[in-house]
Amino acid sequence: MLSRRRFLKTGSIAASVGAVLPKLAEASEGDQHVPPSIAALKSLRDEARPITLDERSQRQERARQLMRENNLSAILLAEGTSLNYFTGIRWWGGERLFAMVLPAKGEAFYVAPAFEEGRAREQITLSPDGAHPDVRIWQENESPYERVTQGLSDRGIAGGTIGIEETVKFVFSDSLKKAAAGATFTSATPVTAGCRMIKSPHEIELMRLASKVTLTAYQATYSALKVGMTHHEVADLVEAAHRQLGFEGDALVLFGEFSAFPHGSVTPQVIHEGTIILIDGGCRAEGYSSDITRTFVIGKASDKMKQVFDIVHRAQSAALAAAKPRAEAGSIDAAARQVISDAGYGPDYKYFTHRLGHGMGMDGHEWPYLVRGNPLKLQPHMTFSDEPGVYIRGEFGIRLEDDMHITENGAELFTPQSPSLEEPFGRS
Repeated sequence: MLSRRRFLKTGSIAASVGAVLPKLAEASEGDQHVPPSIAALKSLRDEARPITLDERSQRQERARQLMRENNLSAILLAEGTSLNYFTGIRWWGGERLFAMVLPAKGEAFYVAPAFEEGRAREQITLSPDGAHPDVRIWQENESPYERVTQGLSDRGIAGGTIGIEETVKFVFSDSLKKAAAGATFTSATPVTAGCRMIKSPHEIELMRLASKVTLTAYQATYSALKVGMTHHEVADLVEAAHRQLGFEGDALVLFGEFSAFPHGSVTPQVIHEGTIILIDGGCRAEGYSSDITRTFVIGKASDKMKQVFDIVHRAQSAALAAAKPRAEAGSIDAAARQVISDAGYGPDYKYFTHRLGHGMGMDGHEWPYLVRGNPLKLQPHMTFSDEPGVYIRGEFGIRLEDDMHITENGAELFTPQSPSLEEPFGRS
């Protein structure tokens, strides 16, 4: 998947391809020229335990329970994260429908292009349905939607209510509605998000590991930074550090006034002593994400920079203290925003321009969200980013982001908070 970090990097590379491509080529050849701080990193890959078949079976049973609670007869999943979550299948197919239909009662069935049957069965074999899968194929001149309709009829739910996963393409869902006119179609989000937003101990373990990897990569990168480096060079170091640790990871890197653009700029940038450096990135451990931001300076920070850092740090701490079971999601945003507004960087979204945080898991951004007006009550084992920021256009921006786990009694961050701009990882 092309992250916003890679998107911005790709866009700016297009403007300076001659200068950057040699560096990318070097990075792809085993990172032979990495700085000592990165070369010294040891792989943590063995700490990542894969999700098991039994865990996926339990997820499907939980989905069936939620279907019954929400009066759904089945849910339909196409390529994407939810399909992977419930089955382990990683599919790409463009305009051709590949789908799994999971009924509230009875066995699942799959609909696949005929020429892809081998690839489909290869992956389904490793899913909970692997022993005797019901795979319905369609030729290039046939309709996959008729196969889905027939499958619903065979399960006795042709007139039932079918939940469509939220990322299914409109052309698929619209065509299915026309083919299966007797069924009612609605959102599957109460089921898919209902399952995915509550993490198991194993999922928490993987996210904690991913956060550890990313923070370790940042610290090694920080030790290698020098005045005069470009933001592309720093991003390459972050990627190299992740690879040295055994994972693929990347980062959005911003300097100076461009750190006030929360999701980046394509303008070429160079490190100068005393200017803000913002790094926002992450990796995946067995499919589970980290998303961490550190903001710091090389050299001496100005008094204003230090003041804003302290405000953002206090806002992050306020959100952490407010996050607990049964608290409304919107109230966590309010706790952080109040600190920032009271310090003179309000009102509302004037300087803290985005929500406090997003749910995390297999997607870097997923349900639920810590945003004003969200009445959802937090539950133990939900996971979020905690990422307040203050962005002063034309000067600098400061964001601090760690990943947060709702516990039985409160919340915890997977990584230590950054203590200061000049010592972002504490004293060595």
